[in-house]
Amino acid sequence: MTPRSRKPRVVRMSVELPLWRALTGYRILTLCYALALFAVNYREYVHPLGGALYMGVLTGWMALTWNRTSAPERCTKRFLIADLALALAGILVTAVVDSPARIDSGAATLPSIWTGGAVLGLAIKGGWRWAAVGSTLVAVANLAERGSPARDTVHNVLLVWVSSIAIGYIVEVARASERTLARALRIEAATRERERLARDIHDSVLQVLAMVQRRGAALGGEAAELGRMAGEQEIALRTLVAGGLLPPQRSAEELAGDAELVGAAAAAPPVPTGPIDVGALLAPHAGADVSFAGPGTPVLLEAAAASELAAAVGAALDNVRKHAGEGARAWILLEDEPDAVIVTVRDDGPGIPEGRLADAEREGRMGVALSIRGRLRDLGGSAELVSVPGQGTEVELKVPRGNGKEQR
Repeated sequence: MTPRSRKPRVVRMSVELPLWRALTGYRILTLCYALALFAVNYREYVHPLGGALYMGVLTGWMALTWNRTSAPERCTKRFLIADLALALAGILVTAVVDSPARIDSGAATLPSIWTGGAVLGLAIKGGWRWAAVGSTLVAVANLAERGSPARDTVHNVLLVWVSSIAIGYIVEVARASERTLARALRIEAATRERERLARDIHDSVLQVLAMVQRRGAALGGEAAELGRMAGEQEIALRTLVAGGLLPPQRSAEELAGDAELVGAAAAAPPVPTGPIDVGALLAPHAGADVSFAGPGTPVLLEAAAASELAAAVGAALDNVRKHAGEGARAWILLEDEPDAVIVTVRDDGPGIPEGRLADAEREGRMGVALSIRGRLRDLGGSAELVSVPGQGTEVELKVPRGNGKEQR
């Protein structure tokens, strides 16, 4: 019988986690303080056994629930209400077990500053509104225990009230910032994936459609109609690539699942691992109109980076064939630097008029924007383009070496 597969656990990091852990430490330390304070003043209580009974209940409650505040999923609303109720009961019980003289002199209640932990838990869990309700109930209980609004009591009540509401407000702001950051990361991930797909489309589908359009127009007849339809589809696809809407917001688990599907679809053929010779990838481009020059020794680069660099060089050569005109020549120069691999693609065509690249990007012709610059940006490199009308175009592609792993 096959064991039932379990869904992998997703670990979520949150700005709240340090606050919950701090609250756990606060509750434990303040319980120790309240127990020590009660032990020191044990003989001064009117009913010390009653006080000891409450302190025993409080200690047992902490022993059973000390870790409930270490994570938000364990700190439920029901637990927080019970925690606050125990603190309020301790404040009111103090009026019974302690002497009026000690109460009037400002003696601490049985739970003492442990009460603040119950209010802070409400603030972290529910924001400033929960904190306001909890601190108000604590204030009413303290006033009922004292019997009159003494100065020190009012001071302590205001301190708890203001501090808990401030912490609750800070938590709400932190949550909003975290949601904004998560949304920005989702948008960035979706944008990068769309750019990657757009590069692949440009390098394959759009090139084929453009070729069909040109060949159909040259052949005429039914082929011309086929070329016209291919041209329409090319324009529509370029428009979609250039201005497609971002996908709707999705969770991290959904994005991870999509990444796995994309990775599985792209798994064939397998990509080689380890350093490979960039020169071996660029040499096949050499021909009657393309000259290749490089070092006499292998120029090693990690396989993924080398493949992307070679694809960017291929895109640059495609631009030469499409825009430099008949008879234009191109030169590829491969340079092996200590910290980077540099490939320069130069042609003797008419050059690129000023502003033409920006116009092409707006029209959906993303060869330079995505197939060249996008690839190099993803590798942490750069693509510099220099073009002078009438003097050709030069594209310099630079890819940094990764962590010194390439062995020369």
